[in-house]
Parts: sequence; C-alpha cells; structure tokens
Amino acid sequence: MKISEEHLARVEALGYTAEEARFLYIVATFSGYFVPRQFLSFVGAKWGKRSDHFIEKLEARGHVSWREYLEVGGVYHLSSKTLHRTIDKENLSNRRRHSTDFIRTRLVLLDFVLANQQHHYLETEHDRVAYFSDTLGIPKTALPVKSYPGPSGADSALRYFVDKFPLFLDRTNNSVPPSVNLSYVDAGEPSTAGFTHHLKTYKQLLVNLADFQFLYLSNSAVNFPAAERAFGAFATRALTDDPSADLLRYFTLRARWDKKQYGSFSNDEIEWLNDANGRFRGSEIERLYAAWRSGELAGHALRAPMPATRPPRRFRFTPCLVPRGQGTLKELVRAG
Repeated sequence: MKISEEHLARVEALGYTAEEARFLYIVATFSGYFVPRQFLSFVGAKWGKRSDHFIEKLEARGHVSWREYLEVGGVYHLSSKTLHRTIDKENLSNRRRHSTDFIRTRLVLLDFVLANQQHHYLETEHDRVAYFSDTLGIPKTALPVKSYPGPSGADSALRYFVDKFPLFLDRTNNSVPPSVNLSYVDAGEPSTAGFTHHLKTYKQLLVNLADFQFLYLSNSAVNFPAAERAFGAFATRALTDDPSADLLRYFTLRARWDKKQYGSFSNDEIEWLNDANGRFRGSEIERLYAAWRSGELAGHALRAPMPATRPPRRFRFTPCLVPRGQGTLKELVRAG
C-alpha cells in the first residue's frame, strides 16, 4: 500500500502518532468504521492505556462518533470532514452514516486490508477509472457504473465502482500488465444472490481483462461452495463462450439495432450488445460485418476468417476466510 508521507504527516499534525496516523488513513480510505480490536491488532497492543488514549484523542478532537449496533456491537465511525480533508478524501462517502449491513461489510473489508497492506490498492474511484480506461485502454462503458439523480434540473451523475470493495494489482509474477485482483465482501449474507448480481455488474469489465483473480472475502465459509458454483456458471457463460458464436450473435443483434428495431430487444440482449460493442472493434470486424450483411459470408463460415477478439485469458476464483484482526492473503486462502 502506497501512502504518501505528506498525508501521514498531515494526520500526525492533528496530534496522532505515526502508527495512529497510518491506521486512521486506512480506516478513512477503505472503511469509515472500526472497532477497538482492529486498532489493537494493527499496533500489536493489548487492551488498556494505549487504546484508551487513542480513543480519547479521537473523541476530544471530534473525529469519531460511537454507536451501538444490533448484531455488530459498539462501532466507531470516522466521520470527521476535517480529517478526510487532511488526506484529500473529503468527498468519500465513508464519513456518512450507513446501514448496519453496510457497517458489518466494512468491518470485514477493513480486517482484510489491515492484514494485507503489501498490495498496491487502487483506492479511489479516480484511481480505478484511470487504471482501467487510461492505462489498459478499456472503454469507460465497460466499467461498473451507477447513475445518481442530480439536483432539480441537473444531469444525473455517473459513479464508478460504487461498492468500493478491495481492488489491487499483483506484480509478483512480473506480468505486464500486472494481474488484477477484484473482490466481493460477504459479511454474513443468507445467500449468494448479492454476489451473482455483483458479477453481472462487473461482467463487461471482466471480459476485457486478460488476467484476474476474484476474491470472495467473508468471515464465514458457509457460502463458499455456492459462491464457487455461481462464479463457475458466470465464467462458463461470460468468459469461455465460443468466440465465433459470439461474433455471429453480435452481427445478428447489431443488424437489428441498425434497422432501428429497438422494440424487439430484451434487456438482456441490450446489455449483451453493449458489452459486445466494446469487445468486437476494429477494421477487420467491420469488414466481416459488411460481408455478412451482404451475404458474402455465411454464419457457419465465420470461424475461419475471424480474428482474435479477446486476448488469452487467465482467471481464478478464490474464497478467503477473513478472521477478525489477522491473516495475510496466503493464510486466508489456505483457511478458505
């Protein structure tokens, strides 16, 4: 994790030690919420004066609020606008109040990040959009996005990667570009329905990645088998389809769209076509499309002339059991 010395120095200037400043930066960036055991595990201390003094400083400066939550217990919320402004993250939604489910998820997320600080995290929406769009050249239309209504009369605002689950780069194998590690955090969900929806949201990005690992982070292994099945089914449909069949489907749907037969499309077909528009690009695709439209190239003949539309892809699904306050990624994978 790369934290600028300037940001840490600014937090220290508010009256915190170097260790406390680093902890507060991580909480503010990734979670917004923490419990005392996470601070104690981070600094390697036991209950007593160390934690009491830290909390006293936070409360005296108005940097946290405390609240008791059902099935969660007492939680500190790093809600200070001043502290977030100090690390140039004033607009992060982490400082706003959230639901109990959100808080439980953030605490699991924080346990993972605190135990795995060695990774190069893409911390903010800006960092993620810049890496995938500018560095990898993936169109922004392929990124997970959500539209929020603007003020009266204003345009809607598009926000990317709104889940804010851990996303980091792995350079250990010297791969260029480095392997992307994405994640989903399950803090005790009754099923994997949320995970299935999450994969659907990320589908267009995943089909554009040549190498990635998807981590299923949870403090319980109950949903691991179902999550693995859900990812396997998703990968079979979205990541390992016959490219020639995909190209024929793309030509068929595109022809309907070009004829303005919009009413004949289902929502799934529109979503698939938007995805395919990002995958099937270039002059050779346009030549094949024109030949197919004119009847010069039959559907069954697409396999031979079709250029490679996707790079060779490597992907892995990894369930990770996140214990409270400990466990590196390798340890979590073995535990899972």
